[in-house]
Amino acid sequence: MRKAFTLMELMIVIMILGLLTAIVVPNLVGQSERAKRSLVCIQMKTISESLKMFRADFGNYPQLDEGLEALINNPDASKYKNYPNGGYLSAQSAPKDSWGTEYVYIADGEIFDIISLGRDKKEGGDGDDEDIYFSKCQN
Repeated sequence: MRKAFTLMELMIVIMILGLLTAIVVPNLVGQSERAKRSLVCIQMKTISESLKMFRADFGNYPQLDEGLEALINNPDASKYKNYPNGGYLSAQSAPKDSWGTEYVYIADGEIFDIISLGRDKKEGGDGDDEDIYFSKCQN
């Protein structure tokens, strides 16, 4: 009666596992960064909707010096008299991207954009380090 595997059988199993690893691992690597980038676009969409509600209430987007913090706390009680209790975003501080960096908010009267500096947390970059602009990740 046989009670153990032969060396040849073990070698074949190890080779099969190695081949499977060689096929599966490259497909999984990079998925995490793609998921983070997708999440950033989803978060930006939420921030965008909050900015649009702010504009509907006050006729303009928050000023650059008020930033996205204006969606959480009333930046000027005399200027924004009907500011809703709880703000426009349910957060305690300015929202952060998937890499823990605050979003960059730019506005020019009628238009705005939201920017994530990406994985490298620096302006510019290529590939996974490329900045993510809300205006480019819509739809």
